[in-house]
Amino acid sequence: MAKHTIKALLLDYGGVIADEGFQNGLRALSREQGLDEGATLQVAKHAVYDSGFILGWGTEKDLWRMMRDGAGLTGSDTELTRRVLDGFVLRPWMLERVRQLRARGCLTVILSDQSHWLDWLDQRDHFFQYFDHVFNSYHMGKGKRDPALFPEITRLLALSPGEILFVDDMQSNVTRAQSAGWQTIRYRDRASFLEQMARLLG
Repeated sequence: MAKHTIKALLLDYGGVIADEGFQNGLRALSREQGLDEGATLQVAKHAVYDSGFILGWGTEKDLWRMMRDGAGLTGSDTELTRRVLDGFVLRPWMLERVRQLRARGCLTVILSDQSHWLDWLDQRDHFFQYFDHVFNSYHMGKGKRDPALFPEITRLLALSPGEILFVDDMQSNVTRAQSAGWQTIRYRDRASFLEQMARLLG
């Protein structure tokens, strides 16, 4: 597809715009507490959805209760949340690329499976200013595991599917976006991302 047809760039937050604080924080906590990192992340993969926290109907307390019960994690809710949020470190070079594309008339959008933590992180780091829209599962009540989300976003942006370029570090999310007709990049590292962006957008 020709590069000029892309009218919107949609980026995941954790793992693309910023380092993946949730997973990195849980890995560090697991090491400190003598827990199996892989097992902790597996519990977390389900807990963020099963607790309802990421979809706006559960609470932070529900999430950490499930993590204690399922993974053996210890610590207060406040401390566990702090460790996770500290792990979300913005990538300035990514925001600069976003700024450049926005200046060229490309819509810039966050599409994230996140809780109200994303709002807290913006209060800390002030990155929403770089984006025309922020679609957060916590406020939408629907996450990227739901294939219906992608056509819904297409309608909200009033674009055709092929005019959307989506970047995510999870292959399952990329696959669902591709099924909805979006152009995609699976984020792996800075060099490969910039190479693919240059090919698609110049």
